[in-house]
Amino acid sequence: MAVTGLLGFILIRAALYVDGDPAATAANLADNATLARIGIGIDLALVITQTMAALWFYRLFRHVDIFAAGSLAALGLVNAIAIMIATAFTATALATALGETPAPGGDLAANAQLLYDLSEAIWDVAGIFFGLWLLPMGYLVLKSRTMPRALGIVILVGGIGYILATYVAFLFPDVASTSDALTWVAAIGEFWIIGYLLTVGFRTPSRRL
Repeated sequence: MAVTGLLGFILIRAALYVDGDPAATAANLADNATLARIGIGIDLALVITQTMAALWFYRLFRHVDIFAAGSLAALGLVNAIAIMIATAFTATALATALGETPAPGGDLAANAQLLYDLSEAIWDVAGIFFGLWLLPMGYLVLKSRTMPRALGIVILVGGIGYILATYVAFLFPDVASTSDALTWVAAIGEFWIIGYLLTVGFRTPSRRL
């Protein structure tokens, strides 16, 4: 999930989408159609990995607190749905830029840009759920007592930061840098738990019969 997210949203999207410049975005899509298709494929892979991560986090934590684990899975699945919808818009943007899909008004560049803008807006709005799914995750880390307490706190703070960042992005667009900064703690928590699970693992609490 970390790999597909970095490659798709951060690297490939940044190479294709130019905010506020329809001509540049359309030219990038037309000149780099193969890269754009790879990006779509990676985003679809992100949908799959987000779904599997949500389900397996439930399996991992269900013995700790079944309600919190179910909430974590449900919120993670909403994330996957949001990414899937955003990907549908980027795929249509590519088809529009290549002339494969009719463009209302005949302006290929403007329509491709609008579709990418809609995709970007979906990612921004989904920040609410990107933050919400971290809240039960952080709570479960704390309650499990098998992982560092500081990790649970960082994940909780990161979840709150992501939610606040979503509000800031839409209500105070002139301070976009502040919005981005609010998600840094979440990124630290997410990579920390990834590293911890890969290197140390998770011990299921023993239960007396």
